[in-house]
Amino acid sequence: MSALEDRLTELEVRLAFTEDAVTSLSETVAAHDRLLHDLRATLERVRNDLVMVRGSLAHDARDEPPPPHY
Repeated sequence: MSALEDRLTELEVRLAFTEDAVTSLSETVAAHDRLLHDLRATLERVRNDLVMVRGSLAHDARDEPPPPHY
């Protein structure tokens, strides 16, 4: 083969590897995006649960009946 054909073949090989790498990275980014979405949803549920727990644990002294000696 000529030098030009060798260079063209080398470029085609590099392009194939580059396309493979881009596809792999794209799939990885998509998977991380799904994971991040799931983690955000889980964090929001945990926050909501924490607000509910704090609300149920917090009490106002004015809501309690007076002690029996009054």
